[in-house]
Amino acid sequence: MNIYLFVLAAIVASVSAFSPNSKPAFGFRAGHSPCKMITIAEGVSFDTIAREWRCKWSPDGDKVSLVAAQSALESVIDEVKKVPGVKRVDRIVCGGCLDFKVVTSLSAEDFGKWEATNFEPEVAFLDMLKAIDGISLIETQTYTIMPV
Repeated sequence: MNIYLFVLAAIVASVSAFSPNSKPAFGFRAGHSPCKMITIAEGVSFDTIAREWRCKWSPDGDKVSLVAAQSALESVIDEVKKVPGVKRVDRIVCGGCLDFKVVTSLSAEDFGKWEATNFEPEVAFLDMLKAIDGISLIETQTYTIMPV
């Protein structure tokens, strides 16, 4: 029975690091209210988690890959904005390092639900980017984001 409880505790501790309803191994205190902040460490709290989709675009052909990436975003943006808990969606373009980024910020309370859908429509959007000539280094990242 003790081993069963140990294994169960290990599984519970290993769930998503940012889920407000779990307590991962590194030990942040999770809140259950959208008004409560989640504390990762002393002085480091958050209530918002962001999912970033990013790639590099090429300046070739009068920036045709950038134009196509923007078009791909426009084809999914309404769906992204309808995700429960979305606070904002930002598009970032850097002309110097040729970055194209989409950052979707959600309440920490709702983030796990979106994660459970594999961040729909992430796969469709990334597939559109993969099909664009001149787009490279397609990546995703999840992080907390807070105004300071």
